[in-house]
Amino acid sequence: MLFIIPYNTLMIAYSKKLLPLFSVATLCLLFSCNKEFSSDNYIAYFGGEVVNPKSNYVLFLKNDEIIDTLFLNEKNQFFKQFDSLAPGMYTFKHDPEYQYVYFDKNDSLMVRINPVEFDESIVFCGRGDEKNNFLMELYLKNQEDRSTMFDIFDYDTKKFQATIDASFKKNQNFYSKKKENIKWNDDFDIYANATLQFHHNSKKEIYPIAHKLRTGKIINDSLPKNYYDHRKNIDYNNVNLTNYSPFVRYLTYMMSNVSYSNVNSTNTTTEALEIHLHKLNIADTLFKSAKVKNKILNSVAFSYLLEDQNSENNAQFIKRFNDLSTDKESLEEINKLANSIKLLKVGAELPEVSLLDLNGTKISSKSILKRKSVIFFWTSNASSHITACHKKAIDFQKAYPDYQFIAINIDDNHEEWIQLLKQYKFGVVNEFRAADFDDLKSKWAINKLQRTIIIDQNGTIKNGFVNLFEVNFTNYLK
Repeated sequence: MLFIIPYNTLMIAYSKKLLPLFSVATLCLLFSCNKEFSSDNYIAYFGGEVVNPKSNYVLFLKNDEIIDTLFLNEKNQFFKQFDSLAPGMYTFKHDPEYQYVYFDKNDSLMVRINPVEFDESIVFCGRGDEKNNFLMELYLKNQEDRSTMFDIFDYDTKKFQATIDASFKKNQNFYSKKKENIKWNDDFDIYANATLQFHHNSKKEIYPIAHKLRTGKIINDSLPKNYYDHRKNIDYNNVNLTNYSPFVRYLTYMMSNVSYSNVNSTNTTTEALEIHLHKLNIADTLFKSAKVKNKILNSVAFSYLLEDQNSENNAQFIKRFNDLSTDKESLEEINKLANSIKLLKVGAELPEVSLLDLNGTKISSKSILKRKSVIFFWTSNASSHITACHKKAIDFQKAYPDYQFIAINIDDNHEEWIQLLKQYKFGVVNEFRAADFDDLKSKWAINKLQRTIIIDQNGTIKNGFVNLFEVNFTNYLK
């Protein structure tokens, strides 16, 4: 036990006035106390340090609702004593990034945050740290896997299954060992197991759609009979998982897969509408929890509006969405997105945004879009996508030399971007970085990494919503 001073003295030391006297490392030692608490005592503590902060506060949330705003002191530290904090999953956010933190009864947690490398920088210490560090480690394993799994969707069914099963087995062993060593309770295991299972199952749901998109081959009928057995074991109305991203992400992929498999339309102008209306109807029947249903409906709406730009179809979709959603905030957000998309119609001028060139000089997007152009996006967080999208661009540029190919990096770190470009040496591709990704995201409606924008010879939009990896992508360049 690392408890080194009397408990009442410790509580005084943690007051806001004295917090600056302690380093995070010292506080971690103090927070490692194994003191017993009475059954009716739900006091808990949360604090930490933000390196290179982007604002002067950290938000503490439960189910997407702000519980408290934790302001930073002059040493960029924050601290909060909660007199009564119910055990469960919470979220802390330092804009624009967020991450989860799980509190058992009377946990006392400190965390160190660096917004430049947000997820990678997070380390917990104190009472309850082992569980949370496990979740972070598994999350980062899944992130690394996600960033490098791009090409596996080209594999045949047998090779694909063997590849993802091998990856799952490694993570399952890691999960089992940690569970045995830490001996966490069933409530925490809901999230630990969800982080493990839903990442694996998401890949299974993505595969049939991605394989068809990337290779042109339909493999649904060749899948093993037990391929979707995982669906039978999922509680789709588990309110504990309503806002947990691995669960929500899986549901989005699953409904896309089911809808694509059941689409009957052969008309390309109505296919997307039929698919996404089918998703809305699945959500309406599958989810009993209003919170879960609204969350999924919102996700479906974002996906659809960024895929289909037929105004008549959009009107039908929005009508059905409005009939089913009971979340007023989401309704407002979706309608705002729909209005932004109207500005990206064929023949319109792409809204102006600021970009940074290799020298860090800010330029207007208008200055580089005066000829035929293909604009695509990338991030250092998806390493396999970096090479894949640039390879596509280089190949297309050789076949269509009248087009310029423009790659826009959406990360914040300029030096890291420059180093990556020196490492890869992509040559003929014109490289820029978003000066303000939030502005670019809003004006160009960028919510998918695979999103590509094609500009015609007049500098106006030829196609604002296309995927660089579509089998027939070259048809859009003719």
